Amino acid sequence: MGEVSLQEALQQFLSKSRLKSGIQALRIEEIWEEIMGKTIAKYTDKIQIINQTLFITTSVAPLKNELLFQKEKIIERINEAMKEKVVKEVVVK
Repeated sequence: MGEVSLQEALQQFLSKSRLKSGIQALRIEEIWEEIMGKTIAKYTDKIQIINQTLFITTSVAPLKNELLFQKEKIIERINEAMKEKVVKEVVVK
């Protein structure tokens, strides 16, 4: 067995772990304001990832409409920021 760095070992573990989507959601929450802007981030209540589907929860009706129109752009921005194809679909609640 060859030597691997701690970072490589963690990446291998996470790629096979059920924790992966939760950790990805946390990373997205951290960069959400940077990706979408302060106003959208301020009124976003919750972000979840389940099976490559990003669930965005907000109680602001105009924001829901705006996010629905920007689904493709959201997918593109998140995948670019995460440097991997993390999100395939966006659902706004």
